[in-house]
Amino acid sequence: MASSSSGIVAGLTAGALAVVGFLAYQASANAPDSVAVPSASAAPTRPGATGPAKPRSPLELPADSGEGTRVVYSLSGKRVWLVDSTAKPGSKPPTYRVAPSAVSPTPDTYRVTTRSKRITGSDGKPVEHVVRFANVDGVTIGFSAAVDGTMPTPGVKPQEGTGAVRLSREDGTKVWEFATGGVKVVVVP
Repeated sequence: MASSSSGIVAGLTAGALAVVGFLAYQASANAPDSVAVPSASAAPTRPGATGPAKPRSPLELPADSGEGTRVVYSLSGKRVWLVDSTAKPGSKPPTYRVAPSAVSPTPDTYRVTTRSKRITGSDGKPVEHVVRFANVDGVTIGFSAAVDGTMPTPGVKPQEGTGAVRLSREDGTKVWEFATGGVKVVVVP
């Protein structure tokens, strides 16, 4: 008798689940859009927002990048921003693409320590407008521009042991003029 009662319970449970599933399907098919459950692929919204969250532009200043006059260097974005003390949240300060160095600083706040108008870089290239701001295991990290105007080839790993974050000559001049001694350099992931 015990085996027949367990079969009956299993059958009733399966039937009940089928009825609940059918009723749930019917309810969702007839529900107005205003109460429909969003799909897993729907974009999240901010509290109080009226629509999906807007994707962040790669040119937009990263959140939590400090305050006041500073150079913001995004390691993953391969970009720097020159932010003066008058910049307001949501403003778009000047930004420039960079070719990262082989040795990168950890995300943190640094200060411009030294600058050189023209030297030979750690990779043997003549460079100008060198703005140094960090040191990682004896490797000095800084922004610079190659005098011949060349940039590292995208996708090619920089020479091991160099700390040169390269910019175009034009962009390097702008960073040089902005990042004087003591100016903050905020490195973000």
